Amino acid sequence: MSAEVKDAPVAIAVDARVAPEACASMAEVRHGVDALDRALVVLLAERQRYMDAAARIKPSRDVVHDDARIEDVVQKVLAAAGPAGLSPAIAEPVWRTLIDRCIAHELAAWDRTRT
Repeated sequence: MSAEVKDAPVAIAVDARVAPEACASMAEVRHGVDALDRALVVLLAERQRYMDAAARIKPSRDVVHDDARIEDVVQKVLAAAGPAGLSPAIAEPVWRTLIDRCIAHELAAWDRTRT
C-alpha cells in the first residue's frame, strides 16, 4: 500500500444504530457501543500514524516528551468535551492515558528509525 493511500484521511462508516436516547434494550445499547468502538479504533490508528510521523520528524529523542504540549492537548480536549456532552471526568483521564501510550509508541518508533 502506498504512503498516500495509507496516510489518507479515512472515512469512518459507523453501523446503523439507534440513538442512545432512543435505546429500548441492552442489545441496542451494546450494538451502538460496539459500532462506536470500531470507529474509535480507526481514528486511534490514524492518531498513531501521526505519532509515527512525529518520530520521523523530531530531531532528538529528548523532544518526544513535551509537558507543555501535553497540557495544551488536554486543555483543548476539555474545551471540546463540554459542548460535546462528554464528562471531563471521562475525557481528562482517557486523554492523559492516550497521550502517555502515544509517547511510548513515539519513543519506540523514534528508536526504530535511528538504530
